[in-house]
Amino acid sequence: MNLRDQLLEIIQASDKALTVDQLTERLALESTDAFKELIRTLNTLEEEGLIGRTRTNRYGTLAVLGQAAGIISIHQRGFGFLSVEGETEDVFLPPDQLKDVYHGDTILVKKREDNRGKTEGVLLKVLKRGLSEFVGTYTLPSGRLDQFAFIEPDDKRINFWPVVNPDKSLGAVDGHKVVVRITKYPDGRFAGACDVVRIIGHKNDPGVDILSIVYKHGIPTEFPEDVIDQANAVPDEADEKDFMGRVDLRNETIFTIDGEDAKDLDDAVHVKKLDNGNYELGVHIADVSHYVTEGSPLDVEAFERGTSVYLVDRVIPMLPHRLSNGICSLNPHVNRLTLSCVMEISPQNGKVVNHELFPSVIKTTERMTYTNVREIIERDDEATLERYEPYIPLFDLMAELAEVLRTRRNSRGAINFDFAEAKVVVDEEGKPADIVLRPRSVAEKLIEEFMLAANETVAEHFHKMDVPFIYRVHDNPKPDKLDFFFDFVANFGVHIERFKGQKVEPKTLQKILKAISGEPEEPVISTIMLRSMQQAKYDDVSLGHFGLATDFYTHFTSPIRRYPDLIVHRLMRTYAFNGDVSEKTIAKYEDRLGSIAEQASKRERRSVDAERETQALKKAEYMESRLGEEFDGVVSGVTNFGMFIELPNTIEGLVRLQSMDDYYHFDESQLMLLGERTKRQFRIGDAVRVKVDAVNLDERTIDFTVVGMPKREQSRRRQPTTIKATEGRPKKDDKRGGRGRDDKRPKRGKPGKPGKPGQAGKPSKPGEKPKSSQGRSALDLKKKDGQKRTGDAKRGAKKRR
Repeated sequence: MNLRDQLLEIIQASDKALTVDQLTERLALESTDAFKELIRTLNTLEEEGLIGRTRTNRYGTLAVLGQAAGIISIHQRGFGFLSVEGETEDVFLPPDQLKDVYHGDTILVKKREDNRGKTEGVLLKVLKRGLSEFVGTYTLPSGRLDQFAFIEPDDKRINFWPVVNPDKSLGAVDGHKVVVRITKYPDGRFAGACDVVRIIGHKNDPGVDILSIVYKHGIPTEFPEDVIDQANAVPDEADEKDFMGRVDLRNETIFTIDGEDAKDLDDAVHVKKLDNGNYELGVHIADVSHYVTEGSPLDVEAFERGTSVYLVDRVIPMLPHRLSNGICSLNPHVNRLTLSCVMEISPQNGKVVNHELFPSVIKTTERMTYTNVREIIERDDEATLERYEPYIPLFDLMAELAEVLRTRRNSRGAINFDFAEAKVVVDEEGKPADIVLRPRSVAEKLIEEFMLAANETVAEHFHKMDVPFIYRVHDNPKPDKLDFFFDFVANFGVHIERFKGQKVEPKTLQKILKAISGEPEEPVISTIMLRSMQQAKYDDVSLGHFGLATDFYTHFTSPIRRYPDLIVHRLMRTYAFNGDVSEKTIAKYEDRLGSIAEQASKRERRSVDAERETQALKKAEYMESRLGEEFDGVVSGVTNFGMFIELPNTIEGLVRLQSMDDYYHFDESQLMLLGERTKRQFRIGDAVRVKVDAVNLDERTIDFTVVGMPKREQSRRRQPTTIKATEGRPKKDDKRGGRGRDDKRPKRGKPGKPGKPGQAGKPSKPGEKPKSSQGRSALDLKKKDGQKRTGDAKRGAKKRR
C-alpha cells in the first residue's frame, strides 16, 4: 500500500484529528525524505478536499473536523448551496461567504448553525475552479472598435464580465453569441480575461437563442469523425446472418405506438389472450447493443452524451441519425433485430406469473400513432376504424390489459401524476407561434403501462440472478420536505394523521391526490407534491422506486435515446443469452457500473435543465408579443414578494407586491396574501384575471398585474378530509435488494440462476418460430413439424441454460 492510501486509512479510522508526530509514529517513518514525502502527501490530500487541517495543524476527516467540501451552486441573488457528495442536505452559504467564489467552484467550508438552527457554511478556501468555459454576448462599450470588448454571461449565476484578449476574438463583433474560455479569474482589481473559442452567431439570428442554451449546458451538437465513420459502416438493412440464435417473431402481429412526429421507434408490443385465460404481453426493444459495441467510438460518444436531448425546435440525438432513425428504428414492414421481454399476466391481479427474455427478430405490422390508437379504443373516428378494422379487437385487448396493470399499480400505492404536456409550436424562424396542451390519452397511458411492466420484470430478473446491474431508483422523500408538504395541504382541508418519525409509503400521497381530484387547486398541489419528492436517478444497487411503489425497476425500453438502457441490453446479452457470469465478468461490471450510473444521472439532469430553459425562453418570447393582453389564471404560489399565476397553457408569471392595489401581508402559515386595508385574500388555487405587464427574455421572466379579483369555488368550503398515513413498506433484505444508501453494500455471493416462473423466467430457446394465432403463446417454443428455425437452436439453448 502506498503512502497516500496508508494515510487515508489511518485518518479515516480515527475519531479525532491527529498531529504530524502521531502520523509519523503510526507510519513508522524514520528518514528525512520519508518525512518530507509525508508533508507533501498531506498537503495534496488537503488540497483535494479529502482531509482537513485545524489551526493547530492536526489532520482529520472533514466529518471529524466539522467541515465539508463540494461544488457550490450560486443563486443570481448572491447566496449559494454547497452540494456534498454522499450527503442528502446541501449546505447554505450567505452572500458574505462567497467573495471570490464563483458558480461551479469546489470549495471547503466549516459547518455551523445559524440563529434558526439551520446548517450554514463558513468559507475556508477554494479548492478548484469549476468554470472554464461559458456562453455570453460579445459586447463593445458604445460599439467602439478601439475599446476592449467584454463578455456578458448568459448564465446570471456567473457574476463577472471578463475582458476579451485582443488577439483572441476570432473576429467576433458586437452582439455575437460566443463560447469563451477563461484565461484569468477576477482578482479584485481586474475583471478577468478570456479567449473566444467559438462564434455561435448573432443574437438576433434565427435559432441562435436555442443554440446558445445548448452550448451553455455543454451539449455536443456534432459527432466526431470516427463516430460518423463507424455509423456509416453500419448496413441499411438487417443482415440475415444476424438472425442466428434469435427467436423469429416476424409472423407475430406487432405494433409500434408513438407520437406522430417520432422518428426513433425503439419499442414495439404485441398482446394476446392465452387458452388458460391469461394475457400475453410482448415488449420488443430495438437491439441497439448489436450495432453499438462496447468500447467502440459509438459507445464512447453515447456514454459521453448519456441521452438524446429534446428541445422546442430540434432533437440532439445520442446516436447518429443513421442508427437512431434507420437500422435501429423499428420501422414498419422491415426486419429489425430486437431484445424481447414476453410476459404472461394474470387477469385477476395483474401479476406477471411467467416471463422470458430472449434476442429476437421482428417485422412490425403497422406504425401506429397515439391518435390512431385513441380513436380506435374510443371509437372516435370512422376513417381510422375502417382503416384498422382487422386490428380493432387487438387494441381493445391492449386497453383491457393496460387497465388490469394500472389497477395493480394503484393497489400497491403507485403515485400517478396526470399532468398535461405543453408543447411550444415554433415557426420556420424559431419564433413561438402557439402553445398547445397535449393531455395523456388512453393510448399514451396504455404504452406507459406496458413499458413499466417490462422494466420491472427485467429489473427483478437480474436482481434475483445476483449479478451487477444498473437500476432506476427513487428514494423516499426527505422528512423535512414531506413535513412541509403535509403542512401545505392542511391549508386546503387535507390533514395527514401520523405519528412522529413515521415513514410514509406512496399510498398516502396517492390518497391525497384522490382527495383533491377535480378541485381548483389540484394542479398546484400535485406540483408541490412532486417538488417534495427526491429526483429519480440511476444506481448499481436496487434501492427500489418510491413513486412507482416497486422494489425493482430499471430502464430497458429506450436504448436509442438513453445510455443506461443500452447498458441493460449489454448486460442481458452477457448474463442471460451468453451465460457469462464468470468472476472476471462480475468483477468488471462491479467496478464500472457505479460510475456509468453516476454519469447517466448527470447527463439526464443536464438534458432536463436545457429542455426547461428552452421552454421558458420560448414561453417568455410568446408572451412578449402579448404585452397588455388579459388572461385568466390560477394562483400557483404565494411568497413574501408576490404571487405566481399559472395560465391554462402552463405559462407562469409573477405579480409583484408593489404592483398590487393594497399593502399585502404574507401569511406563511396559511400561504396567503392578506390586504391591510381591503382585507382581500389571495390563496393558492384562486382564479384571477391578469394582464401581461412586462417580459424579460434574458431572465426568462414574465410580470403580471391583477385586473380581476379572486373567484372561489363552492368546493372550497367542503368538509375537511383526514388521511391516516400508512407505514412505509419494509425494505427488501435479500442480497442487493432495497438497501438504503447508508447501509453497507452487501458482499456478492456466487451469481445465481433466474428463479421460478413469475419471478425470473427461464431463458427461452432461440431460433424457433412462435405460433401467432390468438390464444397460443409466444412463450411456447416447442418445435413442430415444418417449423422453420432462424439459427442453431440446439446450440443456442445449451449456451443460455
